Amino acid sequence: MIGTGASAIQFVPVIREEAEQVTVFQRTPPWVTPHRNRPITDLERALYRRVPAAQKAVRGLVYSAREMFVSGMLRNGKGLDKLEKLARRHLNAKITDPVLRAKLTPDYRPGCKRLLPSNDWYPALQKANVEVVTDAITGITPTGVCTADGIEHEVDTIVFGTGFRVTDHPIAGKIVGADGRTLGEHWADTGMRAYLGTTVAGFPNLFMMAGPNTGIGHTSLVVMIEAQLRYVVGALRTMRSRDLASVDVRPEAMDRYNAEVQEKAATTVWNVGGCASWYLDSEGRNTTLWPDYTFRFRRLTRTFDPTAYELVPARRRVRDALTAR
Repeated sequence: MIGTGASAIQFVPVIREEAEQVTVFQRTPPWVTPHRNRPITDLERALYRRVPAAQKAVRGLVYSAREMFVSGMLRNGKGLDKLEKLARRHLNAKITDPVLRAKLTPDYRPGCKRLLPSNDWYPALQKANVEVVTDAITGITPTGVCTADGIEHEVDTIVFGTGFRVTDHPIAGKIVGADGRTLGEHWADTGMRAYLGTTVAGFPNLFMMAGPNTGIGHTSLVVMIEAQLRYVVGALRTMRSRDLASVDVRPEAMDRYNAEVQEKAATTVWNVGGCASWYLDSEGRNTTLWPDYTFRFRRLTRTFDPTAYELVPARRRVRDALTAR
């Protein structure tokens, strides 16, 4: 198993039960917190069925709690100390071997990399048929994995739990803008950027969900997607009411928005938490996460602002097409 991130903590405990021996190659240990998950009781289900407002109230409380949770990450301050203590208690309680515990102790601020809730990750790593290797991988042979200490670890199957390249959107190479270049080519020059994570200058009528800087490090991504959907619906209604052929976000509006996002991100734990993560691109810019409270993103996307866009009336589009003939 190569990797100890969000994928690995889910399938290592399961694979360990079937495999004779599992070797886990770790580059950077994650912060792991208790997974406080529980079944919804029959009483709660009955209450939610009969009183829908009760379910909405609980959802509101959960949402508010998650919004409060992000405060420490935004400031990279004392708010994270409590989170670190919680994660350390979890580690100390689950891992009794001091050598293994040292291997699994992060040296960066919690939240800098993705926080991982799990109750079975640490117990799995202590099993007799699991070994954690922290030496860097130097090569792969037909029979095993070589590490920097000169050892070849014999394996018959390699599982990559290394995630994916979040900045390499496959669809970006298939979307062509007004200048004939693909979205991928534009982003290769400028980095992943969008206006409100939804529209990109030079790509009229392109609306995307979960675009740049809409990822979430503290709550449900559904909150952001719902906000984007409302924004897109507002754009479509504006186009219909004004008889528009296309809307294209103005470059200056997109530039101004992204400058504000990067300014906010600069002091967050995701940028300065002391780790290297997939949240940042090769230039050190946070192009993935929303560096603020989600209620502020919801406020920004509440209504479609036509002044931020180049609006092309349907009549002009028809006229231009006829002229081109």
